[in-house]
Amino acid sequence: MDTADALAPFSGQGRVMELLNPLDSDAMLLALRTAPFLWLGVTAACYLLAERLYERSGQFALLHPVLVSIALLMGILKASAVSYADYFQGAQLYHWLLGTATVALAVPLFDNLQRVRTLLWPLLLALLVGGLAGMLTALLFGKLFGLSPQVLVSFVPKSVTTPIAMALSQHAGGLPALTANVVILTGILGAMAVLPLLRLARIDSDIAGGFALGIAAHGVGTARAFQLSPTAGAFAGLAMGLNGVFTSLTLPALLRLWPA
Repeated sequence: MDTADALAPFSGQGRVMELLNPLDSDAMLLALRTAPFLWLGVTAACYLLAERLYERSGQFALLHPVLVSIALLMGILKASAVSYADYFQGAQLYHWLLGTATVALAVPLFDNLQRVRTLLWPLLLALLVGGLAGMLTALLFGKLFGLSPQVLVSFVPKSVTTPIAMALSQHAGGLPALTANVVILTGILGAMAVLPLLRLARIDSDIAGGFALGIAAHGVGTARAFQLSPTAGAFAGLAMGLNGVFTSLTLPALLRLWPA
């Protein structure tokens, strides 16, 4: 009996082709796009692997878990021909949990409320200097390298958390998509650079380190601060929130005053 006779009970050429091609690429791609919880698991696995690599390397700065996990996910999405939109659809639970985690930062902050009251004026001074430095350095380097006004505006809110930065960029005439990428890069670089700089300056206070991480590196810096201590994480969360408010209030005036 030849192949045609064996397949005779299954009428229709389409059904025959389906049997002959059980590993159809379109079907596999559809499965990758729609499989429930697949991308949640892939994202978690990439981060855990990146974190293990980071610890094994002695916390080598260029192997920061966020940077490595992003690179791994990009490679997986590229190899599997899955778009970012399809990936996000499958992993959007993490997006929802991000808001919950942000609200949860109030818990360690409440535990350190007395310290915040005691250090209120030094913290506000650090916020003023750090917040302005983040915006002014973007303006100065943008001017130095001849960036267009639209691109320059997109870079200025780089030190605040992504939703606030994108809204500020769009309102000022920038490119929100570019801003989002700059914010992520700023967070990774800030988390890598702040602590070595503090050690170089012989500053070993968890409060100072955490507050600096929150101002310079927003959410990524806050996550790094919690790896140091709950106190550092609490003050990083405070700095991230305050810097978001401060930048939202001062950025429009700063752009009006900045020479075109």
